[in-house]
Order: sequence, then C-alpha cells, then structure tokens
Amino acid sequence: MATTASTRRQFLTLLGLSAVAVSCGTTATGATSGKGGTKTLRYQGWAGQVTPPELAENLGYLEDVKLEWVGNTISGPQDIQSAATGQTDFGGAFNGAVVKLAANNAPIKAVISYYGSDEHAYNGYYVLKDSPIRSARDLIGKKVGMNTLGAHSEAMLDIYLQRGGLSPTQIGRVEPLVVPPVNTEQSLRQKQIDVAVLGGILRDKALATGGIRPLFTDHELLGSFSAGTYVMTDRFLKQNPDTARTFVTAVGRAIDWSRSTPHEEVIARMTDIVKKRGRNEDTAPLKYWRSYGVAETAGRITGKELQLWIDWLAERGDIEKGRVALSDLYTNEFNADGGGTSSASPTPSAAKSGS
Repeated sequence: MATTASTRRQFLTLLGLSAVAVSCGTTATGATSGKGGTKTLRYQGWAGQVTPPELAENLGYLEDVKLEWVGNTISGPQDIQSAATGQTDFGGAFNGAVVKLAANNAPIKAVISYYGSDEHAYNGYYVLKDSPIRSARDLIGKKVGMNTLGAHSEAMLDIYLQRGGLSPTQIGRVEPLVVPPVNTEQSLRQKQIDVAVLGGILRDKALATGGIRPLFTDHELLGSFSAGTYVMTDRFLKQNPDTARTFVTAVGRAIDWSRSTPHEEVIARMTDIVKKRGRNEDTAPLKYWRSYGVAETAGRITGKELQLWIDWLAERGDIEKGRVALSDLYTNEFNADGGGTSSASPTPSAAKSGS
C-alpha cells in the first residue's frame, strides 16, 4: 500500500499518542524490584543479528544479570514504546524517535549509544545499476523502501532531499514505504520500489551480489556519528540502579570489545551465538558484519547526537520548540566505563571508527 507524505505525520502522531498513554498512568510492570532489584531484563532482538547486549551476555560482562528474549522487532520506535509501556525493560531506537517519545511525556531516559554510522557501519540508499535516478530531484514520485517510518531512514532521506534543493511540496511527493529489512533487496531487484535503504550485513550481502549502486549514504551526509540509544524508564532506573549500571557498563564494554578484537574472532563469536540460540536463523550474512558504528568510547552519550534531532524535529514542526530539555533526556550515570557523569555537563571524547 502506498505511503503518502501525510502518513509520515500520522506515524509521528501515533508515536506521540502512545507516549501520552504511557505518561497518563501506564507503568512498567515486569521489572519488580525486590531487594537489590531485578536481575532479569526482557528485551526484543533482531532476526539474524547479534545486538550489543546479546554480545555482552555471551562475553560474561552481564555477570549475574540475565537477558530474557521476548521476540524480535524490525522497528526502533516500536522497540522503545515497548520499553516505555513496560512490555520490555529496555529498547533501542534512532535518536530522533527517542526525542519524539520523550517530547510526549514518556518517562524514559537514554542510557547508552548502541549503533551509529562510520565507514563500515552505515545505511546506504541504493538503486539498480541502470536506474535513471542520479539526484534528489530524480526521487520525486519514486518509492523508497525502509524498515519503518518516522525514524533514522526517513530522517536521512529528508535531509538529503532538503540539501538537494527540493521544496516541502516536492519532498512530499517522494514516497517512503515500509518494507521488512530481509525483503528490501528483493523488492528493489523486482522493481517494486525504486530505492532500497540497506545497512549492515544485508547491505554488504546485496553489494556482493552486484547490480546495484549507492545514491547516497548517511555517513556521506553527517560523517561518523552515534545514531541510536538504548532507553529505560525512569521508574526502572530508580528501582534497579545496580542492574541498570551492570547492563549499561556491560553493553559499553561489548561495543569496545567488538572494535578492538580481530574481525574474524568477532564474526566467529556472533555466528556461535546465533547458532546456539536456536531461532532458525541464517548465519551466512554475519560474515559481512563490520562494526556497530558507535562513535564514543563505551557508548558514552555526549548530548550532541540527541540535540541534532531535537533541533531537526522542532524545525519540522513535529515537536514544540523547547519541549525537550537535553539535560532531562539522557544520562551517563550508569556507564562505569563511559565517564559516569551526569547529562548536564557532557564532554565529547574522540570518535573511534569500527574495527
């Protein structure tokens, strides 16, 4: 079904409505805090992939904290809504989606960056090799397939179109469509869409097959940057500070381990993790994994990666200017290896690319 420009706004509105529902009395019910707090964290995974928390658990960094997989997601906004409503104990999404949810009074706080863009880990906007699409203007009236709306992929598309000189009306004629990530390459090759947003192992697998070329990448637009954060509810953090600290610190260590360890060793461990969890997943694409793309050491949040999207959403009119205070949006308090300082005085560290 075609997705129009108005549907983009509808998606963001629905995201806001769900957040309002959270703020009006829905509370997290799964994380009961007995003495010392919960030691089990419910979460959603990604099919065929190993997330930083899953890697952290396998490396032993989570110590006595256990992960409880409740299913998979293909959408960051859905993942953080599940965390906000207490269906899971943490969720991760594009920072713009995190800002949007917080702007609608969801009681969440970003605690660590978990993915980003560098020369290895980036999202590319691909067309068929013989496609006539060469510029932003060529996208008018065309279909762009992506995993979800109102998140990272659509934000990068809008920035590209704006920089290409398109008017708001012209941008509205570019048609973003939701396509499951595992089907995006096939949809492009069958010409069901004109542009496919591909990242990570799915991107490199498609490139190895050939017959496609990049129109642009998010790394070309913004350089190396952390793009998404894991969030927890304020209630969970208050009731389970020790567990939160163990979790956040472990995830940061797993991210750093992945970029300081030989690539072959990382791939071997990830492949072993996927095989052992028994979810009938294809491990072959894992050989294309290169990096989580997180810019800062141990996933530390500097503030700039969130402020970018506070400003962007305000300029679009998606949130009221001044609605979100950066100092209330995130914390490094639970990251023992990421500085452990409050969000009020972020100090960026040197960006590191993936291994």
